[in-house]
Amino acid sequence: VASRGTCCNMRPLMLHGHERAITQIRYNYDGDLLFSVAKDNKPTVWLSETGERLGTYNGHNGAVWCIDVNLDSGYVFTGAGDNTAKLWDCERGKEIRNFNTNSSVRSCGFSHLGDLIMFTTDERTSVNCEILVYDVRTDESAVARIPVDGSKVTTALWGPFDEFIVTGHEDGSLSHYDHRIEKCISKVQEHKGSVSDVQMSSDMTMLITSSKDTTAKLYDVDSLEVIKTYRTERPVNSAAISPIKDHVVLGGGQEAMDVTTTTTKAGKFEARFFHMIFEEEIGRVKGHFGPINNLKFHPNGRSYSSGGEDGYVRVHNFDPSYFEFEMDY
Repeated sequence: VASRGTCCNMRPLMLHGHERAITQIRYNYDGDLLFSVAKDNKPTVWLSETGERLGTYNGHNGAVWCIDVNLDSGYVFTGAGDNTAKLWDCERGKEIRNFNTNSSVRSCGFSHLGDLIMFTTDERTSVNCEILVYDVRTDESAVARIPVDGSKVTTALWGPFDEFIVTGHEDGSLSHYDHRIEKCISKVQEHKGSVSDVQMSSDMTMLITSSKDTTAKLYDVDSLEVIKTYRTERPVNSAAISPIKDHVVLGGGQEAMDVTTTTTKAGKFEARFFHMIFEEEIGRVKGHFGPINNLKFHPNGRSYSSGGEDGYVRVHNFDPSYFEFEMDY
């Protein structure tokens, strides 16, 4: 991101292992592995440095909506539209455990210690949205089963020290759920559209949300107080916080069903970088031929990846000029 308002000349790695739109990407803790899931049924793992495809996790029969990997990269966890969540052996690609649900699994995640797994299910006719928590060390039934009243959960992750689960909802609200007492303990309504993504800062003090209302918002993770708001002209599908710079990156674009009616220029499919504190846009990166559905910074902050409606994952290593850039104030 060379200067304010200009685009970088970074040459990305183009990872093409999916036949349909990317739904989520995820780095492992060390950053050497990159995981991707899509509306096809094959979660895929790549070497993040070279883009080499290492393998797939075969077993789902529908679109895979979410993926997570535990701290030591021993296990992978996925949730899909075939009403299952699956726990996998990361290295061997073997299915370890299957969790059957009554509706699609929309979001999932390992607790920071890795002992617990959490996933959320969709609302359907006569089936309520739920948050389920299991202990991976046992084969017993759910540790917690939390019914979600009101708007369904669209995205979720574990809070700091596994004290609560943070959920984003279809009505634009953000909530804390305590899995030990199986209740919602706090809730705020800041977005005017569905929350599409929630990501945590590396120091676990802040959250960033993206929404269909064309904004992304930075929150204090404990109080859920809004600190900053980043505004665009198109729905924002994903947002991430840099672990080393005061930057956030937003990705989105116009709705997928309207994409064929516009050019790549008009569709606004760039990844957009904003200064975290000043809320000013500092640069854009073009590339995808459709909306960006998910974004992640590499754990070392020296690159980022984006997954798009076009089925590609693009890994961008930042130029030296990105690290030299400072805002004038």
